[in-house]
Amino acid sequence: MAATRLELNLMRLLSRCEALAAERRDPEEWRLEKYVAALEDMLRELKKQSSKPAPELLNEYSRKVDFLKGLLEAEKLSSSTEKALANQFLAPGRTPTTTKERTPATKTVHLQTKARCTGKMRSELLGTDPLAIDDSEELNIRKRKGLTSDEKQSAVELDAVLQHHQDMQEKLAEEMLSLARSLKNNTLAAQNVIKQDNQTLSHSLRMADQNFEKLKDESDRLEQHAKKSVNWLLWIMLIVVCFIFISMILFIRIFPKLK
Repeated sequence: MAATRLELNLMRLLSRCEALAAERRDPEEWRLEKYVAALEDMLRELKKQSSKPAPELLNEYSRKVDFLKGLLEAEKLSSSTEKALANQFLAPGRTPTTTKERTPATKTVHLQTKARCTGKMRSELLGTDPLAIDDSEELNIRKRKGLTSDEKQSAVELDAVLQHHQDMQEKLAEEMLSLARSLKNNTLAAQNVIKQDNQTLSHSLRMADQNFEKLKDESDRLEQHAKKSVNWLLWIMLIVVCFIFISMILFIRIFPKLK
């Protein structure tokens, strides 16, 4: 399916943003931030269209826009360590934006940004001027060749420290992922236990209701039985009293009073 006009405009603007991100920018540069905001609006409009691209292509556009947005947010951080850590979690695009690119421009920008952050961290640790350090790897290699043996040793130790921090970050991320999985499993297990407890409680409530109904029936029957027993006892007492009364009258008639 042929690309729509909106998609072509998005591709052109995305290519322009990638080119701006690859350049050394002034801290007061505002164009890239505005362009990325326009990219987000265009991407939302593209997703709403009926003739939108394939889902894979939309995901790739979203991935690149999110990368540029995360890159801008990382540049706003204060320390070089925070910038380097934020850049570690950025995910560049997987495919080139234009046919002229051999490798994705966002991947190149990602590597350049990581090199800049590494250079700034080295300059801060070595006490050198960060403005005098170029961001390209070639100039870094040239500068290392001109260093003394002590400075070379310090640079090697710094690389080891940075590698150690990166390994620790990866290990921490793995541990956090493992803890998240464990928490998810524990939550599911607790949910199952709570569900079983609710079922047991519902069954107990039903049994209590049934027992209450049975107890009520038995109480009614016992009350009726007690009433019947009282009635029979009353009749028997009346009969006995009448019998005694008649017997006394007969006794008086048969045996008159002695003179």
